[in-house]
Amino acid sequence: MPFWVSAMLLIGFMAYFPMFFEGVVIFFISDLLYGAPEVKFYGITYVSLLGSALTLFLIEFLKKKLTYYPKY
Repeated sequence: MPFWVSAMLLIGFMAYFPMFFEGVVIFFISDLLYGAPEVKFYGITYVSLLGSALTLFLIEFLKKKLTYYPKY
């Protein structure tokens, strides 16, 4: 599956399920298998792991601010 499809599914699952840590783990495994240091990100190997973790925390923060999302 292309990366952009995985990223879109991850964002959708993070928005639907409460605390969807599985997506972060999937991108960590993806970085372990296919990750290479990126020059444009100052040599960081785990770019998609950091991006998915930041996305998870941002979505969870926004869920708490929404009035129509059920509190858990």
